[in-house]
Amino acid sequence: MQSLLPSTEAPSGTAITLRPYQVDAVAAVYEHLRCRDDNPCVVIPTAGGKTPVMASICRDAVTQWNGRVLILAHVKELLEQAVDKLHTTAPDLWNRIGVYSAGLRSRDTEHPIIVAGIQSVYRRAADLDAFDLILVDEAHMLPPDGEGMYRTFLAEAKVVNPNVRLIGLTATPYRMTTGMICGPDNLLNHVCYEVGVRELIVQGYLCPLKTKAGRRKVDTSELHLRGGEFVAVEVEALMDDDSLVHSACREIVDYTQDRHSVLIFSAGVQHALHVQRVLGEMGHECGFVCGETLPFERAETLRRFKDGDLKYLVNVNVLTTGFDAPNIDCVALLRPTMSPGLYYQMVGRGFRLDPSKENCLILDFGGNILRHGPVDALQIDDLASGVGEAPAKECPQCQAMIHAAYATCPECGHGFPSPQREKHDQQASTAGVLSGEVTETDYEVAETYYSVHQKRDAPDDHPRTMRVDYRCGFNDYHSEWVCPEHTGYARQKFDAWWRTRSNEPFPDTAAEAVDLAEAGALAPVQTITVRSVAGEKYDRITGYQLGPIPPRLDGDDEHIDDDVHESVWPEDDIPF
Repeated sequence: MQSLLPSTEAPSGTAITLRPYQVDAVAAVYEHLRCRDDNPCVVIPTAGGKTPVMASICRDAVTQWNGRVLILAHVKELLEQAVDKLHTTAPDLWNRIGVYSAGLRSRDTEHPIIVAGIQSVYRRAADLDAFDLILVDEAHMLPPDGEGMYRTFLAEAKVVNPNVRLIGLTATPYRMTTGMICGPDNLLNHVCYEVGVRELIVQGYLCPLKTKAGRRKVDTSELHLRGGEFVAVEVEALMDDDSLVHSACREIVDYTQDRHSVLIFSAGVQHALHVQRVLGEMGHECGFVCGETLPFERAETLRRFKDGDLKYLVNVNVLTTGFDAPNIDCVALLRPTMSPGLYYQMVGRGFRLDPSKENCLILDFGGNILRHGPVDALQIDDLASGVGEAPAKECPQCQAMIHAAYATCPECGHGFPSPQREKHDQQASTAGVLSGEVTETDYEVAETYYSVHQKRDAPDDHPRTMRVDYRCGFNDYHSEWVCPEHTGYARQKFDAWWRTRSNEPFPDTAAEAVDLAEAGALAPVQTITVRSVAGEKYDRITGYQLGPIPPRLDGDDEHIDDDVHESVWPEDDIPF
């Protein structure tokens, strides 16, 4: 059978209404098939509409180029959704679509478009006859190098038609554990088109996301990794702590008073049942589904949740891929994961637009946002590549570059959390779920400390700074540096900082500033405002609530300089 390469002419027939980026995705696939001999992948975020892209490719292949298309998926629910959405998106194809799935009790081999479960067909390529295109939905489920069901099927499909081409579609071009799905030796070789989460939110195609605060943590240093993920039984044992469950449930209820549909991801069955029970004790019915839930019970629970009859639904890792409930306006991650793909898929349940919601609230109790980054700028490590960062890190307190093995900065004493001591939040993370998302948090200041700081490796005549540490809780510090010994802009900034706090003359050295501060020359700091920007390394102090400015230490308040006013400088301009 001849290779199915799209014509350069525009396809004719009944047009499928595509969004602009979907049109670009289809065009990118066709261009790849014309110009390259490897297999492309299309990346469109969850809820961004991969099915219309598949439908458009299917109708062009069948009606324009007289070809056959096979759509593969890995679970029965995705097969059912694919068929339903194809019928909705391309109604003119309804009589050209067949299903081959043992789970759906259908073994259709005659139609030009076949939707099949990989488990049912991976050793039956010859029985299905020749295909020209194979579309893989949720392509991040493709196995790594080695023999897998997809690889076995593709090898046999090439025997039937050596020119068959494989096209992947996914929201996440990396596997659930780690590593990119495209590579020279992989089943998929090149991302031919990608559109991002933030872009589609700005364009109004995805629901905006919000996050909420919380800082209390429990130690997860005893968790081990297996296959790139935390060991499940250890995670559940950690998470199923009674005080932790009660604290998290209280926060979920508090934050979702004005929400309608809250999807909760738990660490295991017992943990999920514990969450269900505690929410029930708080007067809130909570549904529960897991892999062992009976089909009719699961269907009824999901129906009630989608219809809005059930506000809270806790699940055990079964509603991550392909679960379509646009009404979800809060996702609570009550489990840590080392998988960027799983983290994305969980958050992605809230991406869909719905008239009932303005945004989706993400409550991260697993430190996942900090671990993986914002969902539109995930930090992905390809462990198979052997490429990583140099074993060094920068101290956020003094900016010293030190060896990554240091637990405490030798320059300033700042304590680092060990990479092997992951933290799990008892309350939801403050980190922004989208890059660039700004979160400002007010903290009450318990104590303020002042010290002279010299930049590491700087010459002896390099200007010193005064470091100010604000203790806002047990072992919770926020710091800033001011520059009495600098000139120009940095000194002007210090003068403004000093005048809002003190009636004393401006000090000329950091040591003099520290002496005056410790002698009581500065107004007490009652609260600080800390700004966090998702995707950026360090937080910044942007606001203060000060107590009264103390009188001059020498009692000579008549000589206060009233002509010095606070300067205004760009918030993002840090001169040191």
